[in-house]
Amino acid sequence: MSPQAQLAMILWLPIVLYLFNKFPPRKAVIVSFLGGLLFLPQKAGFALPLIPDYEGMVATCYGIFIGIMIYDSEVFKRFELKWIDYPMILFGIAPLFSSLTNSLGLYDGINSSITQTVQWGMPYFLGRLYLNNLSVLKELAISIVKAGLVYAPLCLYESRFSPQLHSKVYGYFPHSFAQTMRFGGWRPQVFMQHGLMVGLFMMMTALVAIWLWQGRVVTKIWRIPIQWVVVILFVTVILNKSTGAYVLMAIGLIILFSAKWFRLSLPLIFVLLGITAYLLLASTGNLHTENIIDFLHQFFPEDRIQSLEFRFDNEELLGEKARERILFGWGGWGRNRVYAENWAGEIENISVTDSLWIIVFGINGLFGLITLTMSLLLPVVYLIIRYPVNTWLSPKVSSAIVLGVCLTLFVFDCLLNAMFNPIFPLISGGLSGLFIYSPQLSTRKNLRKIRVKRGKQIIPTPIDK
Repeated sequence: MSPQAQLAMILWLPIVLYLFNKFPPRKAVIVSFLGGLLFLPQKAGFALPLIPDYEGMVATCYGIFIGIMIYDSEVFKRFELKWIDYPMILFGIAPLFSSLTNSLGLYDGINSSITQTVQWGMPYFLGRLYLNNLSVLKELAISIVKAGLVYAPLCLYESRFSPQLHSKVYGYFPHSFAQTMRFGGWRPQVFMQHGLMVGLFMMMTALVAIWLWQGRVVTKIWRIPIQWVVVILFVTVILNKSTGAYVLMAIGLIILFSAKWFRLSLPLIFVLLGITAYLLLASTGNLHTENIIDFLHQFFPEDRIQSLEFRFDNEELLGEKARERILFGWGGWGRNRVYAENWAGEIENISVTDSLWIIVFGINGLFGLITLTMSLLLPVVYLIIRYPVNTWLSPKVSSAIVLGVCLTLFVFDCLLNAMFNPIFPLISGGLSGLFIYSPQLSTRKNLRKIRVKRGKQIIPTPIDK
């Protein structure tokens, strides 16, 4: 950490409050959230007593909640807690059960629960408060594309000259520089935690832009024709040199264009079922990873397959230990890792935790894994049920659909990586809000017909509240 990084964290709170003073609360939340995600320094901030430290996106959430209390406190009175919110609440308190069942003490459990609630629950409930209808989700989708356009030249710069913007602006590099080299070039990191996180985020911006274009939601963004926006973001994704982002982009395009060309939601349903099946088999120790490796050898280079095989091998070790405390896990302090005695007689860690699911499974057990997965995927399931596939290209619904697809792809990525990005629980909260504030498609009085310019097709579309 450096003085300029600390100064940026100090100035961030008044900047967020200024945004609340200048813009309507909803817009201030979106701008603050994306601004913090894109530009705040990594591993910088201040320790706080009893609550999580003021750093990164936690600092942004603190600033946003202070802004809400000052400028829009009435929004809390309008909040309605529904059953779809309980998985996130239960995931937030999961560390309490983990600590108590492992004799780590009540204080440890409460402190860990507060940390988990702030990290995951704050973004989720911000989404529930402000992004809870179709029109606002459209605004969020457009803002995400704008964020991608802001980040694109920075990514292109680092792909050419190496990841150095964080060092130039904040005076230090927050991660292993060796991991930024890919395919004979550089993988951008900009101001995020890791190049994988940048790759996932830029993939999302490109996918959202493509579907906004296909759904005729916008024709221009910042006076740039939407077709050129798509080209800029797609090229940036390619030059980011993230294999995982390429795969996720391909899956996302298959899901969306299957809906457009064939009126099929089956690819999205298949991915949701695949995630569920993978977690079920892997958590119970019945996943045969050698079959997956043999299949992928046909499509990917040897070095990427070896990386995946290394992760699978570690997950088998970690999963075996996690099943010893299968319900609530081992709790914190690295107790979920596997240790062994080395040649000198010292106990050392012999496991690597690469994927989010195995981390959650080891620390919070099945209880944590199930509640987290439900909190992220239930809103997508609800979205599919409420909005039939023939509405996915309508201007009102398309933004919510593509955000739901991106959320699903994030959960898919969590099977292999642990690149937490708070924008995804934010999206989950917004999609959960549709359960309350969006009308039922099956009710005639809540429907209107819009004529689509493609031939004479009529698509029923829900009226947004």
